[in-house]
Amino acid sequence: MIHLKSEEEIELIKVSGDLLGRAHAEVAKNVKEGVTTLFLDKIAEEYIRDHQGVPSFKGYSGFPGTLCVSPNEQVVHGMPNDSELKNGDIISIDCGVFLNGFHSDSAYTYGIGDVANDVEDLLDSTLKSLYLGIDSAQSGNRTGDIGYSIQNYVEKKGYSVVRELVGHGVGRNLHEAPEVPNYGKRGRGAKLKPGMVIAIEPMVNLGKRQIVQESDGWTIRTGDKKASAHFEHTIAITQNGPEVLTTFKYIEEVLNNG
Repeated sequence: MIHLKSEEEIELIKVSGDLLGRAHAEVAKNVKEGVTTLFLDKIAEEYIRDHQGVPSFKGYSGFPGTLCVSPNEQVVHGMPNDSELKNGDIISIDCGVFLNGFHSDSAYTYGIGDVANDVEDLLDSTLKSLYLGIDSAQSGNRTGDIGYSIQNYVEKKGYSVVRELVGHGVGRNLHEAPEVPNYGKRGRGAKLKPGMVIAIEPMVNLGKRQIVQESDGWTIRTGDKKASAHFEHTIAITQNGPEVLTTFKYIEEVLNNG
């Protein structure tokens, strides 16, 4: 069942998304060598709660953190812990906010210090693929059009797309219908209609697409232990094209002033 949102509800999700973007920026200020992912998690939770929000992920199916923090070969769902970030690492930070009855969900992958050129290119390409996916999220298109745009772009560059994990609807629940794969064929999948709110989140691997779940029951890593990047926005389908409801604006302000 796909829940279509009213303009008022979409506006509430956008407000949630703005708080999420600000929380990401507070974390971005501290993404550096020597910092633990548990410390980043604490910053995000305190900021969200101080602004009347609730962390969407904390307690979700038993997940312990506010953030999913996934360094290097970890794709998604890494748990905050005492391990310190190191020079040359990359780290995907995924976060959700529940505010005014609605969730928002977004992710950003950071490079720390001197990141290898091929990994830097992976980050740039994954971010570009997110926006290509968003451009394809036009009313009347289908979820397969989004997936095709992402897959076609990154595979031409020699990267691979994770298949087992996908984007999703967002609203009163963190995960709603439809699923939004990052691969697919044009003209296939759920039809996009005004009022749909979805999270588009390419997960792109430097090496092969196969993944492994770690023994902690949460962490997903690449099978070949090569790097993986992850970027995500929550967007609304409108008559006038896709509207991005989350924002990287505050993150970019931090990174550009750093």
